[in-house]
This record gives sequence, structure tokens and C-alpha cells, in this order.
Amino acid sequence: MKFVLVIPDGCADEPQSVLGNRTPLQAAHTPHMDEIARLGVVGRSDNVPASLPSGSDVATMSLFGYDPLQYHTGRAPLEAAAQGIPLGGRDWAIRCNFVTIENGHMKSFTAGQIPTALAHRLIDRLQQRLGDEHWEFHAGVSYRNLLIHRPAAGRQAPFSRETRSTPPHDLTDQPVACNLPTGPGSDVLLQLMDQSQPIVSADPTNAARTREGELATTGIWLWGLGQQPALDDFHARFGKWGAMITAVDLLRGIASLLGWKNIQVPGATGYLDTDYVAKGQYAIRALDDVDLVVVHVEATDEASHEGDVRAKVESLERIDRDLVGPIHAHLRSRGNYRILVSPDHPTFLRTKTHSHGHVPFALCGTGITPDAASTYDEATAAQSILAFDRGHELMPYFLHSTRNLPAQ
Repeated sequence: MKFVLVIPDGCADEPQSVLGNRTPLQAAHTPHMDEIARLGVVGRSDNVPASLPSGSDVATMSLFGYDPLQYHTGRAPLEAAAQGIPLGGRDWAIRCNFVTIENGHMKSFTAGQIPTALAHRLIDRLQQRLGDEHWEFHAGVSYRNLLIHRPAAGRQAPFSRETRSTPPHDLTDQPVACNLPTGPGSDVLLQLMDQSQPIVSADPTNAARTREGELATTGIWLWGLGQQPALDDFHARFGKWGAMITAVDLLRGIASLLGWKNIQVPGATGYLDTDYVAKGQYAIRALDDVDLVVVHVEATDEASHEGDVRAKVESLERIDRDLVGPIHAHLRSRGNYRILVSPDHPTFLRTKTHSHGHVPFALCGTGITPDAASTYDEATAAQSILAFDRGHELMPYFLHSTRNLPAQ
């Protein structure tokens, strides 16, 4: 049996007036996702417990079968795992975004999609000016970077699980003053954020972006901090070998901690311009080596963060045509299989932020008796009796269930 999970990140949404009061999923031409609905079942799952922030770190952990209330410690340590950065028992990882703040508002949580080469140079400067043996700035891709705190011998970090920070992608066009870090160690984070501003402003290439009509970064935003989580090995838990295809370090990190293979796809960008076709091709090849392939696409989430309804619809259509269609056709040609399409969390175009709540999924394949669904969308899922209020129960159902009822 071969299994594929396709994650159109954040694709669940509300009806849009510009789409005739349809959601992007309803408006998009997605014949292959609808075929999965007709051949199988449509349901819904709630992947983010109300007590945790809505984000892909929590939601995908749940989607992969791990209760985030038990396993989640923070987003940044997952990304540290992706970069192969070791964390000791007292170490903390902190997500470090380059952002653009204008007139006290979050103008861009990506600093205008800052070029990776510039981001790396700025990270080097921050390490030279602010870093030492206890504070390490690590460059990632574009605006996505990390800060690692390693306390001195015999000392503890100033942070705790009560330290609160707000993801900058939840603040687009909003004031930042009331959303700064709070709780234990927040004074340290605020000081570093303040100290970063003159350092990045002094970089001539960064300053030139403003003159060229692009956004310059005004500093760093620190958030998503946590310590190394202890995730059970996926094969030991579910008896399946897995592989991950994504352009996002967060997902690569979770995959590494689960014992999955990370597959690098040329042209995968984590943005709207990602190579959808290549992701589909690499997923098909990976099925020769593993039992489960997870294909994650960030484009739909990015479109929501930018409030771009047309881009969200187009991304869904590309995912359907270039990923879901070819993968499903290949699965059907080779024998027993199951395919699942599900976002991790909703991301509303109206708010440009992640949200709590159920997301729709479609599932078909060997051993799945079709229900009455004919389309894959939020409205169809809302009418289904197949609902997982604890999202981490969907994965064992996907892999092992022989009946169309959620686990009790």
C-alpha cells in the first residue's frame, strides 16, 4: 500500500464576494480533487487546539498524527532541526524574521521577500555586532532565519513556556506596539530587536532597495521560541516509512525529527512561483522508496497573507493540475493506495492571518467506501459526519482505518 498526503497550506477560507460568495476552493477549477471526493470521502478535522496559536508548526504536527498538546514546544526548534543545528537540553531556538515596519505598522513580514544573499549578509553583521558564544544568528532562506541561545554553564535561559510572541505574518498592516513579546525573557528579545535596527539600516544594499522602489528591512522580529521537542519515530508509531517534499524549513524539521527522508526539489521556493510540476514528479519517484509521501505547498498560504484572492485560486488550480492529478493517476496505476488532500489550518484572505477551526479533507483509495460527496470544499465537509475534532486522529485513520468512521 502506498500513501500520499498533499497539503495546500492554509487553503481553507471564507466565502469571497469577488468570487460570487464562494470560497477559493469552491471557485477554483479542481477536477482532480473533486474526483478524490467522488471516489472516496470528504470530512473535516480541527488541527489546532484552542489553547495553542494557529500556525503550521502546531497544525502539521497534528496532521501527521502527533497531539500538539503533548509534543509541541515551539516553531523555531523545528526549523533548527531542518538546518541540522543541534540543541542542548537548556538551549532555546528563536525564529528571526527580517521585517519592514513603517509608522508603527507591520508593512511586510518578509521585508519585501528580501533576497537570500542580502539576508545572509545581514545575519553575518548581526552575529558580528550582537552575537557571541551564547547567542548565534543562523541564516536561512530569505526572511526566515534563526537565533539560538545557549546559556552559560550553570545558567538557565531567561525564557519559559510562559514567554509569548506573535508571528509577524499575523500582523500584516496592523500596529506592532501591542503585539510585542511578553513574559519571561521578553526584555531580552525586545532589546535585540531594537539593537538590530541601526545595524540593518546601515547596510547600503538594504538601503538601496528603498530607492529602487522595493521594501527595505527595518530590523528583526523574534518569535516562535522553544526547546527541542521529543517526537516519537513515525515508523515505530505507525509502521510506515515517510518522505517530505517542501520548500519550508519548518516542515523539513518536523520530517527530520520523525525520521522521514527530506527530498530537495529544484525550483521549490515556498512562494507563489514554486515549481508545482517538479514537486509532483519528485513525489511519484519517491514512492519507490517509502510508504508515505507528504507534498506540502506554501503558495496558497502566502496568497492569503497577501490578501490576493486571485493568486489563491490560481495556486489551488496549479496544485490540482500539476500535483494531485499526476500523483493520483500514478497511484491508481500501481496498485493499492490511498491519497489524502488536506490543508493544515485555515488562512483567511479577509484577515491575512492563520485561524483556528476545522479544515476540509478529501480521501480515497483502497478500502475507502465512497460517501455522497461530489466536490471537495468547505461546504461539503461541513455536511459530513466524518469529523475529527482532535486532528491528530486523522493520520491513523488514513493509514489504518477499514471503516468510514472517525476514531472514538
